[in-house]
Amino acid sequence: MLLELSVTPSGRLVCEQAVRPPGELAGELDPGIDIEADLGLGLCGAFADSSACGLLFLAGVRATTPLPLELHFFRRWALRFLKGVAQLDDAQFAALEACAARGKADPLPAQVVPRLAPPNPLELAALVAEAPPMRGLEYLTPATLTSLWQSLPAEFLRQAIVEAESQEASSKGQGGCRRLLARLNPDLHVLGRVTFHLAENKRDPQSPFAFLATYAQRLSSKSQVQHLPLGAALREYAAAKDQAKLAELLTPVRDAAAGSPVVEELLDSREIFQPQAWTVAQAHRFLTEVPAMEQAGLVVRVPDWWAARREVRPQVQVRIGEQRGDGVGLSTLLDFSADLSLDGTPLTEEERDRLLAATDGLAMLRGRWVEVDAQRLKEALRHWRTLEADHADGISFLEGMRLLAGMPSAAGGEVDEQTQEWTVVQTGAWLQDVLQQLRSPGEIDGCQPGTALNATLRPYQAEGVRWLWFMLRLGLGACLADDMGLGKTIQVIDLILQLQGAGRGAGRKPGRGGTGLDSGPCLLIVPASLVGNWKQELEKFAPQLRVLLAHRSEVDAATLANIARNPTRELAGYDVVVSTYTLIRREEWPRKIAWRLVVLDEAQAIRNAGSAQSKAVRQLRSAGRILLTGTPVENHLGDLWSLFDFCVPGLLGSLTQFRGFVKRVQKGSATGAVAALRRLVRPYILRRMKTDPHVVPDLPDKTELTVTCGLTKKQVVLYEKLTSDVARMLESSAGIQRKGLVLSLLMRLKQLCNHPDQFLDRTGFDPAESGKFQMLGQLCGTIREQQAKVLVFTQFQSMCDPLAAYLETLFHRPGLVLHGGVPVGRRRELVKRFQERDEVPFFVISLKAGGSGLNLTAASHVVHFDRWWNPAVENQATDRAYRIGQKRNVLVHKLVCRGTLEERIDQTIRDKQELADGILGEGGEKLLTEMSDAELMRFVSLDVPRAQDDD
Repeated sequence: MLLELSVTPSGRLVCEQAVRPPGELAGELDPGIDIEADLGLGLCGAFADSSACGLLFLAGVRATTPLPLELHFFRRWALRFLKGVAQLDDAQFAALEACAARGKADPLPAQVVPRLAPPNPLELAALVAEAPPMRGLEYLTPATLTSLWQSLPAEFLRQAIVEAESQEASSKGQGGCRRLLARLNPDLHVLGRVTFHLAENKRDPQSPFAFLATYAQRLSSKSQVQHLPLGAALREYAAAKDQAKLAELLTPVRDAAAGSPVVEELLDSREIFQPQAWTVAQAHRFLTEVPAMEQAGLVVRVPDWWAARREVRPQVQVRIGEQRGDGVGLSTLLDFSADLSLDGTPLTEEERDRLLAATDGLAMLRGRWVEVDAQRLKEALRHWRTLEADHADGISFLEGMRLLAGMPSAAGGEVDEQTQEWTVVQTGAWLQDVLQQLRSPGEIDGCQPGTALNATLRPYQAEGVRWLWFMLRLGLGACLADDMGLGKTIQVIDLILQLQGAGRGAGRKPGRGGTGLDSGPCLLIVPASLVGNWKQELEKFAPQLRVLLAHRSEVDAATLANIARNPTRELAGYDVVVSTYTLIRREEWPRKIAWRLVVLDEAQAIRNAGSAQSKAVRQLRSAGRILLTGTPVENHLGDLWSLFDFCVPGLLGSLTQFRGFVKRVQKGSATGAVAALRRLVRPYILRRMKTDPHVVPDLPDKTELTVTCGLTKKQVVLYEKLTSDVARMLESSAGIQRKGLVLSLLMRLKQLCNHPDQFLDRTGFDPAESGKFQMLGQLCGTIREQQAKVLVFTQFQSMCDPLAAYLETLFHRPGLVLHGGVPVGRRRELVKRFQERDEVPFFVISLKAGGSGLNLTAASHVVHFDRWWNPAVENQATDRAYRIGQKRNVLVHKLVCRGTLEERIDQTIRDKQELADGILGEGGEKLLTEMSDAELMRFVSLDVPRAQDDD
């Protein structure tokens, strides 16, 4: 059973069975981990109850059980809480047990609160940075982790109350909390009874450390806990003749001895019962075995400097890009240096010699103890000095970025974990400045967003244009991953205008040495359904650009054939060429052009690295490359290689190397690898969400988009037959009969555009037979990735159930349906479920049943699957989501089949609202029925080249 854990926008965790599209190489790169069905169902059920319930269940999964990366991440998080409970001292644990005995899960006892507080903000930020790819990763913040942690104590007590009330627990004399700990994780002892202490002893230079083992004793129910030397336990329990109690106390010590030679020697020699004076070497040996002791259930107190040893230990400091490089780009050479340092300050020759000669594991340096492994330091220094000598002229920008991220590089090879532990790789002053500009480009020379655009950019859009411009100036690819509806299209159009201006302006030459980006056409590769949208946006915002729509829906076959014969000549007069993924895959001529810029819209279309489409796109020659996607690209490990091999070729190595990397990550043998990967790709990604505080004030309340769909071959055949049959029937009809025939034709065409089975009154509703169903699938794929909710409106009650059944396969969970057949009394219940429950992703509503009186502000997307053809009615339905209480921008998608009656009516609505109301409003159908036969047939006829899907 394949599982995936996702984070919802509200911060809730949802665990469900993973469903992967068949045949994707992304699935090969990220195959998931098969979990036993009973465990998988248990996890899904626990998380369905609550995030806290699921986390406690997850904490009880044995460490040896293979789990997907995201479940493993949260298991460690939940186990950290359980260990905190187990480490409570006697008084604190007794207070917790008292709460369970009284049946009170809230509030937490005051003395327990500080011990079960969430980790500090720095730790939380580090945990977020190390989180593995998962759906909803963008919603995982320090605040989310804090909220999840704070929900655990009450859930723990709730479950402990159930345990306390069981007869079995009472008969064994165990409290509910202790019993719950044993049930959740049998390997987890109630900690805190035995504590090991290691402290500095500055009065004895020969033995500068002291060791003491203690146990906790509570003299009475009101007394404070006292920590006594462990030797006192021998006397106490011997006097009481309670060997069983002594054995219980020493259980974690014996368990620790199994994994720690130091503890084993202390126990065998009985030195554990007496204070010990230790040398530096003895102390270091003890410190290195602390994890095994803590795993066994001991509390270990050590000096603060040991907990922060990674920050204060001497390391090989590698600096990349200290001096200004010769331009910036993938082939730019960066200077490189390596030396020993402490706290970023180089060591003197005398300090370096002393450290490299140290043998005790710890050394006093600059007034404090630091950990030293002379052998590893020497090996790390040798590795980086060899690299420095081999690249006397510098390393490439790409290799430098990989080294900074902690990823293997061609220059440095595979750096083993031990060498990484004793190395810190830092950006030099010049490269640091460049990377800072990547994060916030600000004012860039030669870029004035919006100056040539026939529109006003919102502030975040102007920032996006500057960022894209800066990335191209550096010779780097870029991924613009803004939320759907934030205007990626207009940002790219303005970028193209900026490039046009720069190419004509003297001394304003962006790009690699001022070449490539200065001339030639830009290529926009888009899904066939978006060709019309790009056409409209380019005409509206940049009418000065010379645009060729290289698609059979927009140009004739002869024009496309001429381009194929001599692309350089035929495209010389164009600034922009808009084409589709299918054409790029089928035709050879796009690979013969040196493009100024290639932009991929809906770039997830190339995530399958092995597909012919993906390979064809990666073979294109261009000076600049940009990905556009509305989904967070970091959420799926398997998608990254193909996307970035187009965007920044070589950044993630070869496909074989990336496969090996993914396998190591899945096996857990690549510590910190996911965080390193994220550090590597993040500079090339700009993602803004609708909920971002600096974006929200700039958003309109709602954004309306017309989404064009093709027709399948079956729909084309049926459409042409229907219109042909009606044309013959019109010749012999008149009066009321003719009017009825026309109205029937209009309704039948609408049904056919929805799905052939609605038109034929069948029940199959295969999504592959309807262009609209396929487009709805694409839209909802993005909506699902965003963990957003959607309302789907249809004019036809008969379409509600087929749409809901299809949407359930897309979201992998059921939604809701409302139509005229739903009792009025149940409507309020449905609305409440949609508004309050994260796991309800969609609501299918018939326009008449849900056009008024409903408040559905949980939805941030509205889809009009078919058109009422009355703007007032459609707007009223849209306002179910966009009304008082809505805190997000609402994105409205209106599906229209191109080349059909639907497209012509949509154009009429947009061209002249008053005329549309006159033709299509109440009683206005008569204007269509009064058209002549020739006018009517022109209005409803099918434009086959425009209507057909690419495939």
